[in-house]
Order: sequence, then C-alpha cells, then structure tokens
Amino acid sequence: MGNRLSKIYTRTGDDGSTGLGDGTRVGKDSARVTAYGTVDEANSAIGVMLAAPGVPDDIRALLTTVQHQLFDLGGELCIPGHAAIAGDDVDALERQLDHYNDDLPALKDFILPAGGEAASRCHLARTIVRRAEREAVALARHDAVRPEAIRYLNRLSDLLFVLARVLARAEGHGEVLWNHERRHDRRRPAP
Repeated sequence: MGNRLSKIYTRTGDDGSTGLGDGTRVGKDSARVTAYGTVDEANSAIGVMLAAPGVPDDIRALLTTVQHQLFDLGGELCIPGHAAIAGDDVDALERQLDHYNDDLPALKDFILPAGGEAASRCHLARTIVRRAEREAVALARHDAVRPEAIRYLNRLSDLLFVLARVLARAEGHGEVLWNHERRHDRRRPAP
C-alpha cells in the first residue's frame, strides 16, 4: 500500500503538474490524467446513483464491487505499466449483463435517459463511463493501455445501460421511448 495522506494539500501541483503513481510528473491536462480522472468521475457518479432511494440490494452489491474495480482501474491508468484489471473482471461483467438482460424485453426503439431517479442517475454514470472509455482509447493511441482496461469500460457502460432499464421498471416509471415521429408531427398542418 502506498503512503497515507496526512496532509491533503502539498502545493506540488500549483504549477499545473501532478505526480503519477510511478513518481513521474506530468501536466494535469495530459491524456493519462484525463483518462484516470474520468474513471474517478464515473466512480463518483455510481456513488451518487447508489445514494438514490430504492436501489435493490443485488444491484447495490454489484455496483459496490464495480466501484472497487474502478478504483483499481484508476490506479492502473495512473501507474504506467501497472496491471489491475483482469480478463476475469470483464467476464464477470458479461455474466452480470446476461443475468440482468435476460428478463428485459427486446428494445425496438431507442430510450431516453430517464425512468426515475435511480435509473436516470444510472444513465448519467453510463455516459461518464463511455467518456472514460473514449479517453482511455485516446491515451492508447500514443501510450500503453492494456486492452483489458478498455474492454472493462466498454462492458461496464453496457451493464449500466441494462441496469438503468431494470431500475426504471423497478421504480415503476418504465422506460421513456424516443419519439422520432414528433418532428414529423410538428410539420403537419393543424386540422
């Protein structure tokens, strides 16, 4: 385990740089810092989702495990060459995806990010995970990023989409379908 924080501010980042886990100093706007920072933001968004009332215990337990894994993934991205996410972690997400998706009806239309408080917060977490994935891919274009990290983020965003659907139904709000015909309806003359 690394050093414990006894003092929160160090003033070492006042020049716009930050230290990576291996001691290297980089700009706070570097692709690596952006990638692990967005993983941290996604983790926080999941925490906000879990604070919503009525989240079922099984989903709460699953996403608490995911939060620990996201912390590990942030560490992996913060320490060049470090490995924390394994193929087994991705496989476990896929099993959960299949489990929760089995009872859902097939989608015939796009859905809006809505469906109640927990479902809406879950959709927000999903979009932040998607951004983290894009930023990890951007980092991988010029620096080493293990494929397991990118695969994990991809599966997690899929899982959060499915969980948002489950939560929308559990909350009694149901899914809000995208009405693509509404634009055509506006152009019709009034009777």
